[in-house]
Amino acid sequence: MGRRARDIGGRPRAPGDRTPTAARDPDVQSYLATLSAHSPHTQAAYRRDLAKLVAFRARHGMEAWCEVGAQHVRVLIAEEHRGGLNGRSLQRLLSVLRAFFRYLVRGGKATHNPAELVRAPRAPRRLPKALDVDQAARLVEIADGTEEAGIAARDRAILELMYSCGLRVSELVGLDMRDVDLREAQVTVLGKGRKQRKVPVGRHAVRALQHWMRVRPSWTAAETQALFLARRGARLTARAVQQRVRRWAIRQGLDTHVHPHMLRHSFASHVLESCGDLRAVQELLGHADISTTQIYTHLDFQHLARVYDSAHPRAKKR
Repeated sequence: MGRRARDIGGRPRAPGDRTPTAARDPDVQSYLATLSAHSPHTQAAYRRDLAKLVAFRARHGMEAWCEVGAQHVRVLIAEEHRGGLNGRSLQRLLSVLRAFFRYLVRGGKATHNPAELVRAPRAPRRLPKALDVDQAARLVEIADGTEEAGIAARDRAILELMYSCGLRVSELVGLDMRDVDLREAQVTVLGKGRKQRKVPVGRHAVRALQHWMRVRPSWTAAETQALFLARRGARLTARAVQQRVRRWAIRQGLDTHVHPHMLRHSFASHVLESCGDLRAVQELLGHADISTTQIYTHLDFQHLARVYDSAHPRAKKR
């Protein structure tokens, strides 16, 4: 079988060995099946991280999950760090390992969680990039006649809704017609962990949606429920939305790379700048933990610092 678990400094197996992969490990597959509520992107990230654990276990000849100890997890993290994985990715890897071993302990496949007390190198906190108010307004102001009428109406509704509500792209493409209440100016969103929330819709987004809904019936059969459609009537994909956002940013003359999540960041930072109510922004974004929302207070401080630097007589550069 190869070296036992205690030989954690051994060399990888020879190329001819049939090292197990995450796809062939039944415990990994049963765990991944529990993640169906997560986005495909998240599921793919978990699969990649667990593949590293499966390969590590095979290299060191461990036959059972209970043989994996904290020292093995530290060696795996060190290997990935030497291989160039940054602190943020290492933290995610550890988070995946902790969740997986919790699952194994509950199922009796492991006796302890070896990743529980292991810490990854601290990652520098990166502030999300956001558009300023003028840039956001320029992006969503799609003039009639700039594209085929139906496409322009759909894309403006997409951009207005994402900026108005701070939606994740997965939440946007998952919307059905029944989720939109234009009379009450709100949408019902299914977020992470299948948690539902209601988000108010601004008047510009309401008008854009009304225009799109007048066009939409010519694109699809009556029984199709998806709010946003591709030209042939199928539900629009997240990838297609990313491409359309990038295309419109270029056409509208924005000199920065714009992606759907940047509209969510812009929504959060602009609302927080205006109201200062962190709890309200947390509810609107659907964050389970307010610490996730607090990053926007740093964006707000940057805005205040710029105002101070430009306005205060003792701060101005001569």
